[in-house]
Amino acid sequence: MSSYLAKPQEIKRKWYIIDAADKPLGRVAAQAASILRGKHLPTYTPNVDCGDHVIIVNAEKAVLTGNKLNQKVRYYHTGWVGGIKEIHYNKLMAEKPEQAMMYAVKGMLPNNSIGRKALTRLRVYQGTEHNHAAQQPENWTREIK
Repeated sequence: MSSYLAKPQEIKRKWYIIDAADKPLGRVAAQAASILRGKHLPTYTPNVDCGDHVIIVNAEKAVLTGNKLNQKVRYYHTGWVGGIKEIHYNKLMAEKPEQAMMYAVKGMLPNNSIGRKALTRLRVYQGTEHNHAAQQPENWTREIK
């Protein structure tokens, strides 16, 4: 008996809402990355983009455990000589918490075309409001510890 391999034209994508309020940022990002890849589906195929859409709400209420809020730093490069920049997570979470969540999810996706395509299906919002009611998103019911 052979294994089932999903075909791109057979994939039906669903929409899920994850509430990040009072949950660790990394745990929420890991669950979102898993949904974006499609690992929660019985038809998961590693070489096919079979994941679903994810909406993360309450990104500003996500917590960083331990002393990460003060010690964690994001480094990036502008592309110019000597253009290394850094931003501390206490400033990032205060000013752009949705960016912090996007960086975390992006780091958990593969660095290839499937990961880039999966990241386009992620929407992150600071508050509880989102404008995707027409897609009839379901609340993600599995526990995020």
